[in-house]
Amino acid sequence: MAGGVSWEPWPAGRLLVAEGRRLPRGFFITFEGPEGGGKSIQSRSLAAFLESQDFAVLWTREPGGTDLGREVRRLLFDFSSVLDPWAEVFLFLADRAQHVATKIRPALEQGFIVICDRFTDSTLAYQGYGRGLPLERLQALNALATGHLKPDLTLLLDVDVETGLRRRRSTEELNNFDRRSLEFHRRVRQGYLHLATQEPERWVLCRADASVDEVQQCIREAVMHRLQSLLQSATSP
Repeated sequence: MAGGVSWEPWPAGRLLVAEGRRLPRGFFITFEGPEGGGKSIQSRSLAAFLESQDFAVLWTREPGGTDLGREVRRLLFDFSSVLDPWAEVFLFLADRAQHVATKIRPALEQGFIVICDRFTDSTLAYQGYGRGLPLERLQALNALATGHLKPDLTLLLDVDVETGLRRRRSTEELNNFDRRSLEFHRRVRQGYLHLATQEPERWVLCRADASVDEVQQCIREAVMHRLQSLLQSATSP
């Protein structure tokens, strides 16, 4: 975009509903990717952009999109936590079930665009590919926790592991997952890339080692293309 992208992300932690034009049916966007890809700031910037276009928007995240989720986030991300892989999974799933039931599904039913920083694919990438738990079982548990809810569009912000971890370690937001081995994070990244190839109609990959404006431009183009298609189909006879 000539002149760059308007860069006004919603403040961190602002889990608010922006009232505006509602869609014929809700549209669910998730952000995924390895550590250091900029999912949080890019997803909030997209929310601010869609709000400026007069869409009804909810931005949220996992874990942390509900009161329960904030407690789960504290437990999972604490450096002192040493959790069994399945205990880790069930904490994420408890948060996800509550999140879908009380935040995500009601907003979608009201025609909102819901933007979520991480969702079910994170469980497959981190606990499946990363920690070696069986993917089929994780997929079944995800379906149970969400009532088979799937995103309409998933944006994969991909960055090589070394660059991503270097970015993360330059901040003050390190958590329990950041201290895991380089090989763990490589498995996570490869898991994401494999998942994206399995459902190319849902996933869009944006290179997160580009400038923040370029990444946001990739995101907005993918989102607006899908939204225009949705609106056109709704008005077609």
